[in-house]
Amino acid sequence: MSAAPTPSVRTFDYIIAGGGSAGCVLANRLSENPNNRVLLLEAGQNDNWIWFHIPVGYLFAIGNKRADWCFQTTPQEGLNNRVIAYPRGRVLGGSSAINGMIYMRGQAQDYDNWRQLGLNGWGWDDVLPVFKKHEDHFLGASDMHGAGGEWRVEAPRISWQVLDRYREAAAEYGIAKIDDFNLGDNAGSSYFQVNQRRGLRWSAAKGFLKPVMHRPNLRVEMGCLVDKVVITDGVATGVEWLQNDERHHASAAREVVLTAGAVGSVQILMRSGIGDAKELSKLGIAPKINLPGVGHNLQDHLQLRLIYKVKGIKTLNETYRNIFKRALMGVNYVVARRGPLTMAPSQLGMFARSGADVERADLQFHVQPLSLGKFGEALHPFRALTASVCNLRPESRGQITIANADPISAPVIAPNYLSAPRDRTIAARAMRMARAIVKGQALAPFEPEE
Repeated sequence: MSAAPTPSVRTFDYIIAGGGSAGCVLANRLSENPNNRVLLLEAGQNDNWIWFHIPVGYLFAIGNKRADWCFQTTPQEGLNNRVIAYPRGRVLGGSSAINGMIYMRGQAQDYDNWRQLGLNGWGWDDVLPVFKKHEDHFLGASDMHGAGGEWRVEAPRISWQVLDRYREAAAEYGIAKIDDFNLGDNAGSSYFQVNQRRGLRWSAAKGFLKPVMHRPNLRVEMGCLVDKVVITDGVATGVEWLQNDERHHASAAREVVLTAGAVGSVQILMRSGIGDAKELSKLGIAPKINLPGVGHNLQDHLQLRLIYKVKGIKTLNETYRNIFKRALMGVNYVVARRGPLTMAPSQLGMFARSGADVERADLQFHVQPLSLGKFGEALHPFRALTASVCNLRPESRGQITIANADPISAPVIAPNYLSAPRDRTIAARAMRMARAIVKGQALAPFEPEE
């Protein structure tokens, strides 16, 4: 599927492999110059499925091969050898079309630390103007937010008393209430701002790509599984991909840019002969550039969940399971673009320090007025809330590699969760904190039961 009739030219200035968040932004920015010929390749198809647009559609998209690569980890020793789903968007817009829609900047001190380590241009005062440039914040322009950009940011369009009470219980514990997580210091509790526009998901494709697809110097191809980067005398000169069961090739006069994500970019690099030469040779791939770090040093945030049954307060579980109430939810959404169908997976967030030996917030909470076993399964048949918490700076390190040279084969993803002793310590602290919060007086009337 293409944005325009297939041109005879097979040479472009820039070839972008991956039409996710980064790919959509780059396609927009690079094609602003009419002299740049830009090709964007995406493995998925257009976002013409209704659940890519209704916010709660992540419940149906994650784990669905129409929208998700449906990757899985290897059995994780630190998790009693469980295999964990590893969702990644397979559609124009990438994971921004199926994710939680939370608009969240990092901590200012983290950016500044990167700059101090030598990553010039990545300090907080360097990245803030970029954030503001592409932002269209619902409160308008300010010192910390932008207006008129491509990336729409709005307040949630539903509230839940059970989340208000959880926030009060967190305040009893000592976690202060704040208004905005995106001012540089996110310690405290607040409601997540979301990438939506008038009650519809606002993906990177909607914000950055679709408004400029008419540009004559931009070509967007979908259904393209990028196999490898063509390397000539140590220089990336083009890309090969599979489309409609045929192999295609295009040349890049200036640059090839990999934006296939933390997983897909590794796969493409290794199939291209870029990676650990010994590993590549074992897979029957001729090494082009010996770069042992490719796929290594994987760092991921393991989210731990605690589910609590509650009494006498509204949650999504019993609301959704009632046919009449479910119909009202649909009417509310169609008429006003409000209600549970506009929900992100998490509405209430918190950032806190796991202990006195931690300088700044290292825990992030996601609190939901619902519970389920996993995405794709029905909500539980009882009133419940879920408190999920993750370690923001894990020390465990894993890797991503490929099983063979076949581009259709799934990657081998080994995060090695909880392999570092410090991560196990932080996980235990996080669970203790979550349990202590639920014991607060604000939640006591609802008798939370883990």
